[in-house]
Amino acid sequence: MSTSSTSLALTMKDAAKLVGVDYRTIKLGIENGTIPTVQLGPRRMIPRIPLLRAFGVDA
Repeated sequence: MSTSSTSLALTMKDAAKLVGVDYRTIKLGIENGTIPTVQLGPRRMIPRIPLLRAFGVDA
């Protein structure tokens, strides 16, 4: 079982897999502000709940 299935914060790659889109879609969403991120040390992570809400999923 992947840790991304329960993680509260996801990498861009894991976020793309979770919502079933291409990595570039996530990257564009981050760049235009529709997908929020948090900086955790050197990594930019995507909070799971706001990501799902951005894709219209009630979480």
